[in-house]
Amino acid sequence: MKSLNLFIKRLIDLFGSLLGLIIISPILIVLAISIKLTSNGPIFFRQERLGKNGKAFKIIKFRTMVVNAEKIGDGLTLKSENDNRITKIGKILRATSLDELPQLFNVLAGQMSLVGPRPPVIYFPYDGFENYPEWAKKRFIMSPGMTGLTQVTVRNSVSWDDRIIVDNEYIDAFNVWLDIKILFKTVYKLFKSENIYMKAEKKQRN
Repeated sequence: MKSLNLFIKRLIDLFGSLLGLIIISPILIVLAISIKLTSNGPIFFRQERLGKNGKAFKIIKFRTMVVNAEKIGDGLTLKSENDNRITKIGKILRATSLDELPQLFNVLAGQMSLVGPRPPVIYFPYDGFENYPEWAKKRFIMSPGMTGLTQVTVRNSVSWDDRIIVDNEYIDAFNVWLDIKILFKTVYKLFKSENIYMKAEKKQRN
């Protein structure tokens, strides 16, 4: 049964990402032009993340911050929407999660899924896959997702280890219907005004 669910999941990912890219292509073009005209630097932000089985891949997002923002100020941490490293268009993209849309290319390529644990950067919260405790490596059994159970429940309100626990719960409970529920909850949350910035000093935005 799990194999069948995984097969259906991949079909949904394949056709969902392809159809999504076709439908939102005008939006992607407008956003790309807006980013290019309002700030210096590339349109896309690529960053190495840990994917399925701990294999590194480059995630694609619309760039929302100045170039080399991770090496300036608080690094990975964003404490406020008024962080001066965020571009003008970047504030809108981050508030609406539109910066995540290019990850549909990652899904189409099979590096990600529409639903799954969010892929962490290769050096945080642990420095490399091999340094994750055994219990935490479980979250890498499945492909990382654009959204997931953690994102529609605790999101950034808890520590990374607590988020990994929720990711593991998703792995244990996985089925196609759960994915569909998470997708609907994600759409619902997009229309709610929430603070996406963490209050704690040592946490990372997804």
